[in-house]
Amino acid sequence: MQINDKLLNKLKEMFERHNELEKHLSDPEVISDNTRYTSYVKEHGRLSKFVTKYLQLDETLKQKEDARAIIAENDGDKDLNNMARDELDNLEEKELELFEEVKGCFFTEGDDSDKNAIMEIRAGTGGGEAALFAADLFKMYTKYAEKQKWKTEILDSSYTEIGGFKEITFSISGQSVYSKLCFESGTHRVQRVPTTETSGRIHTSAATVAVLPEVEDVEIKIDPKDISVDTFRSSGPGGQKVNKTSSAIRITHAPTGLVVKCMDEKSQHRNRAKAMRILRSRLYTFLQDQKKDERDKTRRTQIGSGDRSEKIRTYNFPQNRVTDHRINLNLYNLEKIMLGEIDELIEAMTNYGKQEKMKELAATL
Repeated sequence: MQINDKLLNKLKEMFERHNELEKHLSDPEVISDNTRYTSYVKEHGRLSKFVTKYLQLDETLKQKEDARAIIAENDGDKDLNNMARDELDNLEEKELELFEEVKGCFFTEGDDSDKNAIMEIRAGTGGGEAALFAADLFKMYTKYAEKQKWKTEILDSSYTEIGGFKEITFSISGQSVYSKLCFESGTHRVQRVPTTETSGRIHTSAATVAVLPEVEDVEIKIDPKDISVDTFRSSGPGGQKVNKTSSAIRITHAPTGLVVKCMDEKSQHRNRAKAMRILRSRLYTFLQDQKKDERDKTRRTQIGSGDRSEKIRTYNFPQNRVTDHRINLNLYNLEKIMLGEIDELIEAMTNYGKQEKMKELAATL
């Protein structure tokens, strides 16, 4: 059975479930049970877009059968036969378009494509040059966000004395942020001559990027009993004191061992609020991995170890080249890419992600 036939069967099952849910949502017993009612409303809403496509497909397939019947029954009427064949061609084209739209629905169904994102960039192998590269990546993503008219906010950062970042965590909010940036997770490698290098030798260093969907309180509940909160004084490069009060926050989630710290704000309250945002996203991603076991869902999988050998992309300055190793894509406009013009990389990886999703879907139908 081909993928489209399997999809049609799947859509029919979803249509039947959608009708079943409509009956539940009018049941007084369900309405009085807030938890069950909320769950059904959410599932009903998720299925609605599939039901719309199914009804359009069902009607198109019925019209195709009618056109075929006209062709079979009026073999001697050339004009009517030609009209029916033209109609059949149009309907077959419409059918293919609808199936592509359905596949698009499955690509975004159940994922976090509409969510905002929290990004974490950390210096990996390469010492001070890796920290400078981490800062370059931060600039690249914030420039891209500006072009998309997205909003960025630094949640936590740790600077080095030469101006780079040991690590930086920031949020990006706007339309379809996570869907566009989710494939940026992994180890990024840079090859260039550092400004501190007097002999002109090319160095290789790396930074890791993790992209997490930002989630709301209602999506992930954190029991206050499961977390411990420590306060401490934040410090700058070389141990320089930034705050004289203990405004920095460290939150530990006991069941998972996840640890989040935030020290960018002078207010302990604001640092705690930012740390909880980060913790919710990390915990959500952790739980998603347990449920689905999908690649790149956990933060550890996303960022790798930071070793140069675990690379998803290389930025080669001497050759003005960027290579994405996952799809063997080479672009020779490095300067523009570092200024945030990464649309071609984003689009190529999004298309690759759709193809992989379709393979997974075909295997499960």
